[in-house]
Amino acid sequence: MTVANRVRPSVAVVAALLAIGVATLAGQVAIPVQGGRGAGGAPGGRGAQPSTLPASPVVTPIPAVSAEVAGPGPIFESLMKIRSGVDLHQFKYEEKEYFVSGTANGQPYKTRIVIRKPSDNGRFSGLILAESMHPSGNAWMFHFTHLYSMTSGHIGLDILTSTPAGLVEFNEARYKDLQIAQGQASEILAQVGALVRSAQSANPLAGLPIRKMVLAGTSASAGVLVNYLPAHMVYRLPGMKPIYDGFLPTSNGANIQKIDVPLIQVPTMTEVSGGNATIRQDGDAPGDQYRDYEFAGMAHLDSREADAYYPNPCKYPISRFPMGAYMSVALHHLFQWVDKGVVPPHADRMLVDRNVLDDGSLMALDEYGSPRGGIRNPYVDVPVKSFHVRNEGAVPPIANAHPFVAVRGVEAQAQLCGLAGYELDLSQAQLKKQYKDRKDYQARVQQRLDELTRLGWSLPVYRDYILADAARATF
Repeated sequence: MTVANRVRPSVAVVAALLAIGVATLAGQVAIPVQGGRGAGGAPGGRGAQPSTLPASPVVTPIPAVSAEVAGPGPIFESLMKIRSGVDLHQFKYEEKEYFVSGTANGQPYKTRIVIRKPSDNGRFSGLILAESMHPSGNAWMFHFTHLYSMTSGHIGLDILTSTPAGLVEFNEARYKDLQIAQGQASEILAQVGALVRSAQSANPLAGLPIRKMVLAGTSASAGVLVNYLPAHMVYRLPGMKPIYDGFLPTSNGANIQKIDVPLIQVPTMTEVSGGNATIRQDGDAPGDQYRDYEFAGMAHLDSREADAYYPNPCKYPISRFPMGAYMSVALHHLFQWVDKGVVPPHADRMLVDRNVLDDGSLMALDEYGSPRGGIRNPYVDVPVKSFHVRNEGAVPPIANAHPFVAVRGVEAQAQLCGLAGYELDLSQAQLKKQYKDRKDYQARVQQRLDELTRLGWSLPVYRDYILADAARATF
């Protein structure tokens, strides 16, 4: 697959934003902390919870919201460019920006939100996927799940909760009045959530039949989510109803507190192999509705889609595991849980042998090098490749690297590659042992995919996508 260049302001802005995000991620996954900063929150600022919370639940104030922002100049695009044919235009989705202002943690703030929704309101599913914009400048969760989300008619809500410096640098005329101080993120999430669920005429989604809204995040933005959970318990809608009906922290291994709504957590191989995966057990009781979903083959960062991995700056071939297809499985189960009361299945976790001497990993690996256990998929059950973490930077560095890597050099390369996975082709002898021929391999992929779909571990919308990968395999 060719990954198109995303529409971005300048190399300087990309470097500034990714420097924040990647540095946070690198610190997060290296240290097995039982929550707090280990969950991916930045120290003392972006994502840090307010210094004080109300002693008892309170109705969240509704912030002010502008009319749709149409200028001056271009919007800061936080959605990485999606391949033609499965993009916003193809699904007849529109993207609109608004400014939101209020008071949080005792200080004024002004932030921006971006709403991605069907142009035809009649196609709206009634479900909203909200997320804090990742400090790298990306709405990663909507990007991961764009095929599932737009096929289903879900709305994406992207909320800026960290420094607006990169936006201001990109377009000062448009964003110069934005201001977000340390410790304001949680109240901003609460107030924006309360706004879009309100009956106020200024609400950009006024009149739409919103049934449920979940808050998701990945890595550093999952840290913002985890830090928000104490505030979730006290900042409420009228009638003391929760603002967000469920939570989805991904690429995150923290032991997360119990709350009053469903939560699905998605640690990846990076967290498991680093000894940084949660030990919290699944629960179904009120106040402990929780699932841990660990997808075998998935690494911390999506090297299949992110532009900075093209051309490959890493020592080993970058992983092309379809992270989005399986993040969408977790999101779908969460939506079904909060919206229809459909209790999601329990899942095996990736097995850990705690022995790095035999294979270099704390995980238990199969004969091909992929992890044992976890939620299965055709990529690991009917393999032509093995999937591993962590990748490393190429030595010497490649000469024609993506601008992000070129600007920041060896450090950026090491950070990006360390957060990604890699894949290795099985040998011809291994393939011959497994399959009669290419046709046999493809038939077995299809059979396993159909089995996993019936079990709820693959979504029909990704069937052709996964089978196309199998069709490209060579023997």
